[in-house]
Amino acid sequence: MSDPDNQPYKGGHPRKSGVEAVQAAQRITLPKRFYTDATSAPRDGGFAVLLDGRPVRTPAKKLLMVPSDALATALAEEWAAQKASIDPATMPLTRIVNSALDGVTGREAEVRAEIVKYAGGDLLLYRAGGPAALVARQTRHWDSIVAWAEGWIGGRFVMAEGIMPVSQPQATLDKLAAKLASADALPLAGLHVITTITGSALLALAHTASHISAEGAWAAAHVDEDYQVEMWGTDSEAEARRAHRWREMQAASRLLATFTP
Repeated sequence: MSDPDNQPYKGGHPRKSGVEAVQAAQRITLPKRFYTDATSAPRDGGFAVLLDGRPVRTPAKKLLMVPSDALATALAEEWAAQKASIDPATMPLTRIVNSALDGVTGREAEVRAEIVKYAGGDLLLYRAGGPAALVARQTRHWDSIVAWAEGWIGGRFVMAEGIMPVSQPQATLDKLAAKLASADALPLAGLHVITTITGSALLALAHTASHISAEGAWAAAHVDEDYQVEMWGTDSEAEARRAHRWREMQAASRLLATFTP
């Protein structure tokens, strides 16, 4: 994220969560809001975010420009929602798009390969041997997603019980790689965020294809965690981390929605 006219943005929180994020926020002086209006407008074949009519640039000094009016509008809304100071922690969509423009563009093949690697050790493929209530929850939330993914990819996955790693058929992973071959930087960034947040490329792909809602994917990704919370409870720091991850996932989902026909 940066100020307009090639001035790199220097403020913002480090990537921390929970109590650390609160403590960091207290130590960091956020930059003051320097603009009145945040809007979007067509520019050079895309849509740019403008602050008082001046284009915003990423940390790498690229124009904050995207291919759709809907996405540019959503980005402008984040900038417009800033108060007296600019707080990057409240701008997850802008952070994802910045990451896509600065870090994924030109590295698409590497990001695709990382998503395929996640699928090779996907959360949904590793099942508990007990207790029965947890096994039933995993079956209820996960089986339909695995079945969908196998149909969409055109290959089979190997299920495992426990945490010992199993190798997935290379033919299946190759077919998944082929499915992702045409994905551009922005949707890849959204897909990667959801993959890493949930620990499941299959859930991320199912959500991207509108097979499951963001809320449904979130619930499926937290079957084990929710079961443990019911058994042992939680704490404020864990809840803060979870709330942060959910905001990130919602932002990634909003980005992906602008690419869904």
